[in-house]
Amino acid sequence: MRKKPALRGGYYLEITPGKSLAGAGFWKPSKDDLYRVQKEWETDPEEIQAILQNPDFKKHWGSMQGDQLKTAPRGFDKENPNIRLVNYKQWLFSRTYSDREVLSENFAETVNLQFRTIRPFFDYMSELLTTDLNGVSIL
Repeated sequence: MRKKPALRGGYYLEITPGKSLAGAGFWKPSKDDLYRVQKEWETDPEEIQAILQNPDFKKHWGSMQGDQLKTAPRGFDKENPNIRLVNYKQWLFSRTYSDREVLSENFAETVNLQFRTIRPFFDYMSELLTTDLNGVSIL
């Protein structure tokens, strides 16, 4: 977990034989945080799209995961071209590791690199969740 209120999001690492994984993101955002992100992505998705489409980011984390609404949230246009992003209720990323990877000499450095690679997402989300829709700090 990162230090709230300024730094948002959390990291997760599980080392278990046969099912080790790393994760990062937002598991259960508050109602206010969810709405703030939905409004931002409804009108201005360029920055999050750039992060999600970054080749290095995709190499380490793939695509965003998490529960999604089946239809547009109340008050949002279901025809909005960004509705696929808006419909996320969680913003999660994960990757698995084989036992061989976990036992490798450079595993700690690999995980550290992967967690550093997700940092632009956390920095963006932290800025987003600590400002109002006009970009003014709420801290």
